[in-house]
Amino acid sequence: MNTLKITENIINWLKKYIEKSHAKGFVVGISGGIDSALTSTLCAKTGLPSLCLDMPIFQNLNEKKRAANHIQWLTENFNNVSSKTIDLTNVFTSFKNSIKDDKNNLLSLANSRSRLRMTTLYYFANLNNHLVTGTGNKVEDFGIGFYTKYGDGGVDISPIADLYKTEVFELAKHLNIINDIIIAKPTDGLWDDERTDEDQIGASYSELEWAMKQKDLGKVSLDFEGREREVYNILIKLNKQNFHKMNPIPIYLVPDELR
Repeated sequence: MNTLKITENIINWLKKYIEKSHAKGFVVGISGGIDSALTSTLCAKTGLPSLCLDMPIFQNLNEKKRAANHIQWLTENFNNVSSKTIDLTNVFTSFKNSIKDDKNNLLSLANSRSRLRMTTLYYFANLNNHLVTGTGNKVEDFGIGFYTKYGDGGVDISPIADLYKTEVFELAKHLNIINDIIIAKPTDGLWDDERTDEDQIGASYSELEWAMKQKDLGKVSLDFEGREREVYNILIKLNKQNFHKMNPIPIYLVPDELR
């Protein structure tokens, strides 16, 4: 993988898209994870205004620390980067209390955190004529749909959505992103406990990348045994389950003869 060339290409693509859209810059949500760290760094390297938002909701202290350290690193190295911390904990708590749902659906509440952050990102995007910049990678966005519809999936542009997770790590190392972020276990940060992405998915990103490539080659579950079959089936199951996120909204088309 030519990390230098891909980095340069993404940065140029971001610049051209800003020019085409007549926007002024980017707004990126910073989670303390590697995807948002890489995305915000690529935006910073365009030289265009880049606003980094830290939006904790009962956030794990390690995640908060990594996010703060990354934002500090960016603002010290790029004078086009600004930042804000918008603590959404009280907003989320008020929302949760207003629902008064006895079922207390934890997944629905987790997704609500992501959607509150999306709303906040778009508030500042509209305020500054910025584009909300997505932080999803190829495995999340097109492999298993591991994101919240109209949450972290609600963005204007996606600069790293064609990068496998291993490629995200390669570019992050190339750009000297702080090591604490590179070595941290990936997590979506939507839960009160410390569950990782792998805990939720049942497979690592490197395993899922392998499965995606096998699927692209036309392989099926019966071609594999043991752990390989298990991982392949996880990919297929989540891909089907979350397919609605990856496709455009279905639209009923009125037949001409009925108009």
